[in-house]
Amino acid sequence: MPLDTRKNSRLRKVLACLDGNWQAEMEGYHTYLALADRDTDAIRAQTLRHLAAAELEHAALWAQRIVELGGKQPVYSGNPHGAADSLAARAGGQIMALRRLEIDESRHIASYGTQLKELGDEGSIAILEHVIEDEKQHYRELGALLRGRSHAVHGNKHAVDPKGLLEELLARRNHGRPGSGSRAGSWIGDAIYGVNDGLGAIFGIVSGVSGATAGDGKYVLLAGLAGMIASALSMGSGAWLAAKSEREIYEAEVDRERQAIEMNPSEARELLSLYYQVKGLPEDDAMRVVEHLAGDPQLLLRALSSERLNTSEEGLKDPWVSATSGALSTAVGAIIPVIPFFFMSGINAVITAAVISLIAHFAVGAAKSLVTVRSWWASGFEMTAIGAVEGAVTYAIGLWLGHLGA
Repeated sequence: MPLDTRKNSRLRKVLACLDGNWQAEMEGYHTYLALADRDTDAIRAQTLRHLAAAELEHAALWAQRIVELGGKQPVYSGNPHGAADSLAARAGGQIMALRRLEIDESRHIASYGTQLKELGDEGSIAILEHVIEDEKQHYRELGALLRGRSHAVHGNKHAVDPKGLLEELLARRNHGRPGSGSRAGSWIGDAIYGVNDGLGAIFGIVSGVSGATAGDGKYVLLAGLAGMIASALSMGSGAWLAAKSEREIYEAEVDRERQAIEMNPSEARELLSLYYQVKGLPEDDAMRVVEHLAGDPQLLLRALSSERLNTSEEGLKDPWVSATSGALSTAVGAIIPVIPFFFMSGINAVITAAVISLIAHFAVGAAKSLVTVRSWWASGFEMTAIGAVEGAVTYAIGLWLGHLGA
């Protein structure tokens, strides 16, 4: 291959790589900006706007290098709100969106690290080294936001703001705002796992009874409906008892903390100060925060309980919400494999039930990506494979039991 041809081919690859970097940085800019506009926490929104500005700066560096290498000014082809309008970001809440961004930042760091070794363009490598350091800082800042620590911008650096931390703590105690996104994600997760539990259990029952009775609709319907009712009641009562027990344990632990504070208030203040220092607050700032809280014994109790128990009253599940969500979602999942047997019987009903159950398995698996960080197709196929194995095994067992009883 002639030298000029090789150079042109290599240049096209470099330009394509830089354009991909530019597109990614612009998507990050639009995502951070959209999330900042929607965030009700002023301090967190400020941090997100700072991150958006940094992404825009990175995009400008890539655009400049593309033009220097003879390429065209890149044009953004993504969503005007970046990834902030995705179903997962909207359904999972602000906390889930930040968690996904944290993962995206780690992937960008890894991708840029690979480019350092493979790109072979000195000007681009200099930009990469600068951008990688910034992306590492972004990763740390997102992690801090997810752990509930506020940041304020001082010049070009971020520093912990004790006043912001105190306001955030009081807001969490009074309004539960920082936990709202996680509770929404938890509710969605409970519903998804309820559907999955009902679908998996009753699909197994339907498959087994179908194998034993050659798809006799009467027996499959009876077993399926009985299993659906039992599963829904079991899931609902189990969720209610679990949430109620969790709340009772929390209240008992808070009562012990109250007694400990009354017996030795100075030790309680020192303990809370140490918790804040471990999180990064200087000793003087931590003590000021603690002394402020100590002015109200109830605030001190709540703050210390939150640190000691790693949760708050607002973060606990409501037993009746958990019970209702668990029972209804389990019933919805459980009825799916039974539906065909209302209208048909025999092998046709068995095949139809298997097809719609596997489709439902895929849908439930894909829906799990709303509350996890896995891709929807990988989660969907995993759930489908599990359902297929479960159905095949229980159907085979049913055939064997049917022959034994014949």
